[in-house]
Amino acid sequence: MGNGTTVREFTLEGFPAAQHLGKLLFSVHLLAYLASLTGNAVIVSIVCTSARLKTPMYFFLSIFSFFECCFTSAVIPKLLAIFLLGKQTISFVACFIQAFVFVFIGAFGFLLIAVMSVDRCVAICKPLHYSTIMNLRTCMLLITVCLTVTFTLITWVVVKVSRLSFCGPHVIPHFFCDLGPLLQLSCSDTRSAEALTFGLAVVILLSSLIITTIAYSNIVVTIVHLPSAKERQKAFSTCSSHLIVLSLMYSSCVFIYVKPKQTSRLESNREAALVNTVVTPLLNPIIYTLRNKQVHQALRETLCRIKLSRQKSIMCS
Repeated sequence: MGNGTTVREFTLEGFPAAQHLGKLLFSVHLLAYLASLTGNAVIVSIVCTSARLKTPMYFFLSIFSFFECCFTSAVIPKLLAIFLLGKQTISFVACFIQAFVFVFIGAFGFLLIAVMSVDRCVAICKPLHYSTIMNLRTCMLLITVCLTVTFTLITWVVVKVSRLSFCGPHVIPHFFCDLGPLLQLSCSDTRSAEALTFGLAVVILLSSLIITTIAYSNIVVTIVHLPSAKERQKAFSTCSSHLIVLSLMYSSCVFIYVKPKQTSRLESNREAALVNTVVTPLLNPIIYTLRNKQVHQALRETLCRIKLSRQKSIMCS
């Protein structure tokens, strides 16, 4: 850390305007957090245990769900403590660890969404070549590339921000440690750090958005040419659900991060961040898999296996 650092801990302000609703907001967000964890954990479990879900699509979805659990767990427990107990302090090191985990998983999630979109595009537009193109080696390579690129870029920007001087004040106008509020508290020249943060946000978000848009455009064109009206309606229903969640994720993150001066609009950033940390992790299990018939069948088979194993253990005892 920089030699000018004198602040040893920060205070997360949370939502001071809604402080009188602390217990109510705590209950609502706790239920949303538990529902999100449960939904994503169920997805990971059934993909790992079900033979019918051993496909690239569900492989990517299980990784996405696992990181969604990590993503929400990096932020929501601290938010719950703020709602229940008021303002909460966080150490300097813990604050930057939280910022790194949040930004790293968030950035990786957008690259993974682009990969998932390409996977669906190949499956729908090139069904005869799908198994050849999207084999296990290709899937592992795509995940490795996304993780490596994201880890390298996010480590670079977080380390750069952590080396700035923080002389006070120590109150972060947010419910978790994010780069924009941290840059606002620095007493150093933050122009280069802000430029780097803006540049990486543009590269990650817009590149992912462009790939996803192209993939879904090809999917829509293919769906339009389907001979059956029932198949077209079913495909459009699925795509529209995906696009609703994607639009929420991209619009909120573009609003927060794609701006040259990261310290602007910090007050409204808190509300936008709630979309990514609470709303979309809750919707993703429903949109991506829990509406899927294959997942329903795999879930029923898993429950039947559990029931049979319990009956056998009771009989043996």
